[in-house]
Amino acid sequence: MTAITQEQIRAAIDSCADPDLKQSLLAAGCVQHIAVDAECIDIRLQLGHACVSRHPAIKQALTEQIEPLAGGRRIDIVLTQQISAHPGPKKLPGLAGVKNIIAVASGKGGVGKSTTTVNLALALAAEGARVGILDADIYGPSQGMMLGVAEGERPDTAEEKYFKPIIRHGLQSMSMSYLVDENTPMVWRGPMVSGAMQQLLNQTLWQDLDYLLIDMPPGTGDIQLTLAQRVPVSAAVIVTTPQDIALLDAQKGIEMFRKVDIPVLGVIENMSVHICSECGHEEALFGADGGERIARQYHTELLGQLPLALSIREQTDAGKPTVVAEPNSPHALRYKAIARRASALLAEKSQQVGNFMPNIAVEHD
Repeated sequence: MTAITQEQIRAAIDSCADPDLKQSLLAAGCVQHIAVDAECIDIRLQLGHACVSRHPAIKQALTEQIEPLAGGRRIDIVLTQQISAHPGPKKLPGLAGVKNIIAVASGKGGVGKSTTTVNLALALAAEGARVGILDADIYGPSQGMMLGVAEGERPDTAEEKYFKPIIRHGLQSMSMSYLVDENTPMVWRGPMVSGAMQQLLNQTLWQDLDYLLIDMPPGTGDIQLTLAQRVPVSAAVIVTTPQDIALLDAQKGIEMFRKVDIPVLGVIENMSVHICSECGHEEALFGADGGERIARQYHTELLGQLPLALSIREQTDAGKPTVVAEPNSPHALRYKAIARRASALLAEKSQQVGNFMPNIAVEHD
């Protein structure tokens, strides 16, 4: 039987790239175990980001690379994913039940941040992660409606001091809208709002979350500062439209996170084009390439572009956002691509990436 060397197998794995990490599986430190005997080539891989939809294609690509070397041996590839905690740079105490906190922010209102947040959360869940949402927009909470939580539904409590998150579409969620009547205005000053946000965050019994997405209010005010100073945020994502005024405010948001040492994973450009429902013609109503320009200016990444689409609005207003309403639609696939890339970028921050040496055992008869 043809002998297989350690270097041949490593070279084959090194030739296969993870499309979301944008580096080889070997360089990314994904290989946990390699063993070869007379009958089988056994490979165990573990990815550190949410991407279950990619697993079949990765396994197939790796199998095709190894088959010419196999010499008739069976190829057994086991691919799993394990999302690690990536603490924020301030080394604040972690939040119980949560590995990673991602702030989804915008410089101004009306750019579709909340719609993007809920679909991004659902996309991460569809890619195999355990995900929660905290609606931190105390004045104008909207996640309850977007998730289809009925008006008047209240979270259960535990130990007379904790809330249990309300679960919809597989997401754990908490929002001020769950605690007050939806017609009750929050006529509060800044410190009260910041205190309410911290209570919602810390007094919710989050259950083993890989990611908690915080739907931030627009701007750079009290809640943003409180979040930066007292919450172990792993990273932030900025949502904008291509419109110049929105980009100006998005720049302020990026600058704010930079000043408080919270890394920005990238920019999501919402409402990038309008697609005519009759003829399919695309028109950039709010300008073109704005998200790409701001990402380039701040040395971050354009995570993706989303169209101005009637279906996205209708589905979200109905409490069944696009990723669950039409999981295989072009719009849902865009959200999933953004989710995979954001998850991969956060995984790259782990100090262990690229440093793990697999256990390789080669046996010859």
